[in-house]
Formats: sequence, structure tokens, C-alpha cells
Amino acid sequence: MKTRFAKFFNLPELIAMFKEVADIQTADMLNLPVPEVEYHNEVAEPTQFQKDMVADLGERAEEVRKRTVDPSVDNMLKITNDGRKLALDQRMINPMLPDDETSKVSVCANRVYDIWEETKDKKATQLLFCDLSTPKNDGTFSVYNSIREKLLQKGIPENEVAFIHDANTEVKKDELFKKVRSGDVRVLLGSTSKMGAGTNVQKLLYASHDLDCPWRPADLEQRAGRIIRQGNTNEKVHIYRYVTKGTFDTYMWQTVEQKQKFISQIFTSKSPVRVADDIDPTALSFAEIKALSTGNPHIKEKMELDMEVSKLKLIKSSFMSQIYDLEDKVVKFYPKQIAEIAARIKGLEKDIETVKQYPKAEDKFNTMTIDGFGYFEKEKAGNALIERCKKMTSEEPVNIGDYRGFSMELSFDSFQKLFYVTLVGCLSHKVELGTDVFGNIQRIDNALDGFEKRLETEKEKLANTNTQYETAKAEAKRAFPQEAELQEKTKRLAAVEALLKMDKKDDNVIDTDVSDAEVPQQKREYAMAR
Repeated sequence: MKTRFAKFFNLPELIAMFKEVADIQTADMLNLPVPEVEYHNEVAEPTQFQKDMVADLGERAEEVRKRTVDPSVDNMLKITNDGRKLALDQRMINPMLPDDETSKVSVCANRVYDIWEETKDKKATQLLFCDLSTPKNDGTFSVYNSIREKLLQKGIPENEVAFIHDANTEVKKDELFKKVRSGDVRVLLGSTSKMGAGTNVQKLLYASHDLDCPWRPADLEQRAGRIIRQGNTNEKVHIYRYVTKGTFDTYMWQTVEQKQKFISQIFTSKSPVRVADDIDPTALSFAEIKALSTGNPHIKEKMELDMEVSKLKLIKSSFMSQIYDLEDKVVKFYPKQIAEIAARIKGLEKDIETVKQYPKAEDKFNTMTIDGFGYFEKEKAGNALIERCKKMTSEEPVNIGDYRGFSMELSFDSFQKLFYVTLVGCLSHKVELGTDVFGNIQRIDNALDGFEKRLETEKEKLANTNTQYETAKAEAKRAFPQEAELQEKTKRLAAVEALLKMDKKDDNVIDTDVSDAEVPQQKREYAMAR
């Protein structure tokens, strides 16, 4: 028995917790000045040996499923690994086989040479990534040596082609990177682990080649990150990916793409999905290998449907988040805000009536009372107010008197080192005080005379809020516009999975035929899962 995660639930909350201890900055957040990238898919035709061998892998998977072979002799991981080697070059399975001119190794060598020739004037450089068949210098076959021989035969100087594996010390690696940055070495071959993170050779990089497909999306990200990088003098760069038709290559690329979509749903500046399947590690299932070896078209349809359904679910998740937010605003936010604005309008109207009862006199000063003493002159009232500020011993507001029908509370903000007078009527109106005797009185008068303008602003705000409230109520009732498409593709995906028998709970199932008796049971299981 083996236990692993199958699904993750409540991802928004999980990511929110993770972000408490991690600072996540993705490319869509940073928007760095990097070159524009164009992706190219180069498809190579398989040889007859490769076709036969893929079929043989299906037979091996069948024997493993029946448990007629000991796991130490053959197993799914070994079959998957052999499938990857076969897709790269048939000589990795049998070094005695011929070098086919239509293989993806030959296609890659031709592409590298063409770019080398086209960009000779500006000494543009290229990276070639291959995690399988790294050079061992023991006489055994290596894809690295094969590509170098092809490039040298075409006319590329030997000193312009290098392996990252030859730079086995930090000093040698730094020296090699300098040569690539200067254009002295124009083609550098290496694996993701040795030529990924820390490889800063982007200055003249024009093209990057993925000869094989790694298992982890992070490896592809590291490969692309060597060329799509700040400091690259090329405005546009190219990434080539090589696939051998009818082999494990297509499935590998689709699998990694799907894994990356899962990761991108989580590590994004937008709200992540609520539920997501875990990404499975390193071996294909029995049914997947059987489908590949027999050329079953449903395997491709399943991968396409997986991606389309995942995309639609992500769009729906974002849509529903907006709907839930609107529903929350309709129930709580807008009613509360409307009530608060209405209360402010009512309070301002009453305070305006008070101001009208105690209008500002043009020829004399309205009496201001401070600590029980009435001041009939503006200068004396201003001085008394400043002196009262000097006597403040606490930050707590204290009532110090009244002016034009409003009581006055004096307070001190120790953080900003400022004094405030709050005019208390039906509402409270805060006025910042300064050091000018006449200026403080003028600020208080301006605050009282500004009630009319504030009332108009609040009325406009109330009208806008009511409009937003009605709009939100209508929007909150909207249905997801692509629901029919999502349901249709989800049902089709379930049907295709039934045909492929790719039940994730039982990887031992391999038969691709579905009897009439089995279909209703699968439909019942799907309905229960829904």
C-alpha cells in the first residue's frame, strides 16, 4: 500500500496561510523588461524500430499488470524510462541501430546549425537542454556526442560548441560562461540540473532547444528562465521543443503542461481555485501506456479535455468569487453604507439648522466660551484657545466650552504632535489647530460654513451607492455564462475516462473496451463523485 495526497481543498485559505511566511512574486506581478519569446514545436517522424518498440512497451505493461513478471525485473517506472529514451533516440535502446536522418536529434542539429549560420554576424548564442544521455566519456553512446559530431560536420568550429559537463569546477564554469556571454562559445549543451539556476549567459542568447521533456514543470521554467531574462540584448528570442511523433513525447509534454497549469492556478496574483488534484510524480499508468502503444486517439482527447475543463473551472471559480463578493455586499456592505450615509445627511441637516441659528456676524465676533469664561473679541478668544492647548496633560478629549451653538472638545494626537478641536452637534466635526491666533478661529468658522457643501457631497454619495446597490443585486443573480460548455465537456471527459479506464483510484485497470454492463455502473460512480 502507498499513501499520497489526492486532492487539495480550500486552496485560497491555504495560500493565504502560506503567504504569511513566504513572499511570492510571479512574472505577472513583476512585469520585468524581458525579451519577447516565440515557441516552436518541431515534430520528427518515428522510425519503424521506434514504432515496434512502442508497441512492445504496451506488451510489457500488460505483463506487469498481470503480475507475470517480477517487479525487480520490469516495472512501470522502467517502462516509462525506456519510453523516454526511445523517444529521444533509438540508439539509446540499442547503440548498434543506425543514426536516422529524420530523428529529432538530427532535426535539432539542423535547426541549431541554421540559426548559427543566420546569426553569425552578431555572434548570437544558443542553449541546448537534454537531461537524458549525458556524456560519460567511457565510449558508450551519448546524444551529446552525436549532436556535436553533426554540428562539426556541418562546419561549426569545434571551439564554438561546448558541454556544461566539461566545466567541472566553479572556475572552469565561470570561464565557460564568459565565453558564452562574449559569443566565443555559441552553442552550449547541458542538462537542467547543471545549466539551470545560476546560469547567467543571457546577453547574446537567441535560441534555446528542449531536446527532451523533463518531469517537473519547474525544470522547464528553469530552462526558459535562462533566455527569457533581463540583460538579453535580443528583443525577440526563440524556444524550440522537439517531439518524436507516436512516442511518449507528446504525452510527456501534455502531462507537464497540465502540471504547470495546476501550479499556475495556485501561484498567481489572482484568487486560486478552491479544489485541485495533486500532481502525480514519475510513472505513467498501465492504461496510459497501453493507449499510447496502440495509438488510441482517446488519450489525446482526454488530455485536451483535461486542460479545457481545468481552464473553465478556473474561470468559473473566479466568476463565482465575484458573485459571492457581490452577494456579501448586497446583504451587508451596501445596506450598512446606505444607512451610515443617510444618518450623516440627517445629522448634517440638523447641524446646518444650528449654524443658521448662530450665524457668523460680520461686524463683531461671536462669543466663544472656554473653561466657563466668555470671550467677546476674536484675538482674546484665539489666545485663550492656544493657552488652553498648553494646559493639556492627557491625550483624552476634554470639553472646553462652546461656540456658535456647538460644544468644543480639545484633543491631542501624540503621534502627529497636533491639537484638534471637535465641534459637537448632532455630528462631530474635527478641526486641526495651528499656532496662529486668528487662524484657529478662521478654521473653526470655515468648518461650520462648509456644512452645506458636505451635505451635497453626502447626497451625491448616497445616490451613487444606491445605484451600485441596485446594480450589485442584478449582477449577483447572473449565472455562469459558460456553464453549459463546462457541463458538456465534463460529461465528455467522464465518458473518455471510462473508455480509457483511467480510474485514478485503481491504476491496475487497463482494458480499453467498455462493455454495456459496465457503463451504467461507471455513470453511477461519476454521479456519486459529482
